[in-house]
Amino acid sequence: MTELENKIGYVFKNDLLLQTALTHTSFANEDKHRTHHNERLEFLGDSVLSVVVSEYLFSHNKQLPEGYLTRIRAALVCEGSLFEFAMQLGLGQYLRLGRGEEKSGGRTRPAILADAFEALIAAIYLDGGLECARAFILPYIQSAQPMEQDYKTRLQEVIQKNPEERVRYEVVDSSGPDHDKHFVVEVHLNSNCIGRGEGHSKKSAEQMAAREALHLMGINDTDF
Repeated sequence: MTELENKIGYVFKNDLLLQTALTHTSFANEDKHRTHHNERLEFLGDSVLSVVVSEYLFSHNKQLPEGYLTRIRAALVCEGSLFEFAMQLGLGQYLRLGRGEEKSGGRTRPAILADAFEALIAAIYLDGGLECARAFILPYIQSAQPMEQDYKTRLQEVIQKNPEERVRYEVVDSSGPDHDKHFVVEVHLNSNCIGRGEGHSKKSAEQMAAREALHLMGINDTDF
């Protein structure tokens, strides 16, 4: 656990909280010692994350209306973003999984990693308070600034002005091992490629493709 604590920049006073945050239900169900799993922590972590992200966006985007702030927050706290954060941390290697989940690739499953990331937030919050949780969360939020915009939604809004137009996303390349996948996605308007993006998940690559398409249309991040 010391290695993970070094990565997150926080040393737990109560090691059991960290252990629970890393314990999937599949492990707890197989364990005979009534081990606690991380679902309750995940519930709390979701709320702590929402508070920290909402406060950050409110303070750093004073010119943006409520509806747009809501869309940005949704993009930052969705499963795809949390999966990306967990992958950056290498969280999968520290999880306690049941044998079946281990064999079926649970350490790289987006839902499991996203839930564990939220559980880790809750564990830090319970052990050290809101400021410690905020210190852990903010670097991920700040590093995700280019992804804050929901580029796919904005592109769809632009295209919908012409009802006959159709947008589709196509994965044109994928590489790397399961724990470090790399995707390349193209976005097509009817039969024409109008943007290309890359990312560690299909969703993030799609967002980057949509962003490039908007930029080619002359619509920059500050324009919406």
